[in-house]
Amino acid sequence: MILAIRTDSPTAELYIYDDGNLVAQKVWEAHRTLARDLLRECIELVDVDLLEGVMIYKGPGSFTGLRIGCTVANTMAYSQSIPIVGISGDDWAADSLERLQRGENDTSVLPDYGAEPRITSPQK
Repeated sequence: MILAIRTDSPTAELYIYDDGNLVAQKVWEAHRTLARDLLRECIELVDVDLLEGVMIYKGPGSFTGLRIGCTVANTMAYSQSIPIVGISGDDWAADSLERLQRGENDTSVLPDYGAEPRITSPQK
């Protein structure tokens, strides 16, 4: 089983693939609850011990959403000792599946925000 995660917008998306076929999905309006809910939703969707790989949409998109998604994906891949790939673009899921089937592993995925993050300066 392969877990695919997309968190670049207020709508969070999780997909489970088995032998290249989509077998389950969860799409919900996460908004400001993404950090609280993402890992729980992943675990409810699939038995983590059955995972063979993780795919993550790495951007561009929401600064916070991408950071949370990449952190959860990287942590799951590392803790389960399974490969992870990160892809951008419209065909990110299909391209990620191909990369995993070829045995590729990014080891960890960094978000691609598409622009410099706008972080406010400290007030003091």
